[in-house]
Amino acid sequence: MDIRTIGIVGSGTMGGGIAQVAATTGFQVILHDVGQDYLERSLKAMDKSLAKLIEKGKVSGDKGLILSRIKTTTALEEFAKADLVIEAVFEDFEVKKKVLLALDKIVRPEVILASNTSSISITRLAALTGRPAKFMGMHFMNPVPLMTLVELIKGIATSQETFTAVKSVAEKMGKVPVEANDFPGFISNRILIPMINEAVYALMEGVGTPEAIDTVMKLGMNHPMGPLTLADLIGLDVCLDIMEVLYEGFKDPKYRPCPLLRKMVDAGYLGRKTGRGFYEYKA
Repeated sequence: MDIRTIGIVGSGTMGGGIAQVAATTGFQVILHDVGQDYLERSLKAMDKSLAKLIEKGKVSGDKGLILSRIKTTTALEEFAKADLVIEAVFEDFEVKKKVLLALDKIVRPEVILASNTSSISITRLAALTGRPAKFMGMHFMNPVPLMTLVELIKGIATSQETFTAVKSVAEKMGKVPVEANDFPGFISNRILIPMINEAVYALMEGVGTPEAIDTVMKLGMNHPMGPLTLADLIGLDVCLDIMEVLYEGFKDPKYRPCPLLRKMVDAGYLGRKTGRGFYEYKA
């Protein structure tokens, strides 16, 4: 499969990051969102990110040329020109369902659809489309321009040809693809999010302050950042959504979301994006 143009649905942190990396590595990109203001915000973030990466020597090439490879649109019909489309919308099955049903009617029959879902069943998402053999998970890590891992997840019907093509794209993007089987949370979030959830339990039960919990994991376990700081970066709503998927998928009480995590999400304390989570952040 000759994949030259990559379509990306969703211009948020993940979608914008994927677009930036794809354009940096020579792909033509079609980036979609529901409003032009979201797209303009994403392009500004990419401009700033690329300037820093080029200054530090982590990206070679001309910033203007890289950004010129990205076409923005609010019309899904533009994806008729894409060779691979990556869905990177909210981690919510119903939202993804609506997008995938629309895409399936627009993209050419031979085109692969991939989802950047961090926990939802690839088999379930693929079954929504008329191309389950040409559907798979392509889970990037945040922040996409800096993190080299991509989890590749086959659904029950994903063909080897599809997997090979998507793996090749990931490698051309400079990523290290790792295959994971289609279980809730895959590999990364099945391990990571319960750890974060347990850190929230430790906070709720008064075992330690946020600073103490994070310091123990940084200095004692050599993690680059503590689990509560990481939760604020990911978004507490996203962490809760993934815990809900794990709890529903396994029906095991060890995956029960911490009540404090749920309470903070209810309060709108979602982390960095709202200025307050386990820590407070200045705008």
